[in-house]
This record gives sequence, structure tokens and C-alpha cells, in this order.
Amino acid sequence: MDKLEEIFRMQEALNERIGVTLPPANDEEKAKWILNYTRAMQQETAELIDSVPWKWWAKYQKFDEQNAKVEVVDLFHFLVSLAQTLGMSAEDVYQAYLKKNAVNHQRQDSGYTAKDATDSKHI
Repeated sequence: MDKLEEIFRMQEALNERIGVTLPPANDEEKAKWILNYTRAMQQETAELIDSVPWKWWAKYQKFDEQNAKVEVVDLFHFLVSLAQTLGMSAEDVYQAYLKKNAVNHQRQDSGYTAKDATDSKHI
């Protein structure tokens, strides 16, 4: 089992321990969990921001790299749960990543001067 598959397996076990079975059985539950996880990720992002001295007027702040790393992992927990909410496996995420990465490189090669709303439809 590769590392990403192991992370997905571990997150599924944690979610089940919490009482959450993914993917949800219907679209209403799916929408609820998408909102739950994206809101949780917003909060974790705010906590990550608080790990860096962003208040240019405050002299007391210090960069807390260790906490920043923890917040990235917290974000990853919720991101994996979000993928699972959408019925995605580790392999699905990997394949979608490969395709989207290729699109991003194509955008850079072309200068990305205009948005093409269809260039990611195949992912």
C-alpha cells in the first residue's frame, strides 16, 4: 500500500470512529459534509496564517514553523475527508492531480493569457 492510500485508509478509520461514514448516502448529506469540511479548512487556514507574523504593525510576533506544519497536516486531514465525501479514492485523487498538473503546465506554456473554462473538463 502506498503512502497516499494509507492516509486515505487512516482518515476513513478516523471518520468512522467519529461517527462519519463517507461518501454520504444522498446529495443533501453530501452538500452538508462539503460545507462542514470546507468551513473546517477555512478555520485551519486562519490558524496557519496566525503561525506567521502577518501584523506588520506588531513587533511581538514570531514565525511558528512547527505550528505551521501542524496546521498543514490538519488541512490535509480535512482535504482527504472532502475527497472521500465526493467518493474519491487515493487513486482517483492521484489521477486527477496528474491531469490537472498537465493542464497547469499547458497554461504556463501558452502564457495563460486567457481563461479556458473547458481545459479542465476532462479531469
